[in-house]
Amino acid sequence: MTISLEKPWIHSERLNEVLAGHMGIFQLANVNDQIIFIGFAGGKSPGGLKHEVAKMLATSPDAESFRYEITTSYWSRFKELMALHWSEYKSYPQLNSQTQVDRISPTVGGWD
Repeated sequence: MTISLEKPWIHSERLNEVLAGHMGIFQLANVNDQIIFIGFAGGKSPGGLKHEVAKMLATSPDAESFRYEITTSYWSRFKELMALHWSEYKSYPQLNSQTQVDRISPTVGGWD
């Protein structure tokens, strides 16, 4: 089992077709499918994922696509994805550079 988000990327033009007002997490990617932002839509997000993704796409000219996961555990899932990104790249995504997240370390491998 992996903690990474492995769903296919969806082009930004399809936002209104696929997203609704659910709670969850999302990632934005540039033209090279590199993750440039990890975000979430929580209980206080007006319009849920649809609104949060649209807002970030509008303010991020490099964002070409997105992927998402509907979950009510959006905060812990967000922290997992941020920790995974840190462990792989030793930095947060480009647009998350100001985000302060507790450093948690995902377990690599399985049971010993």
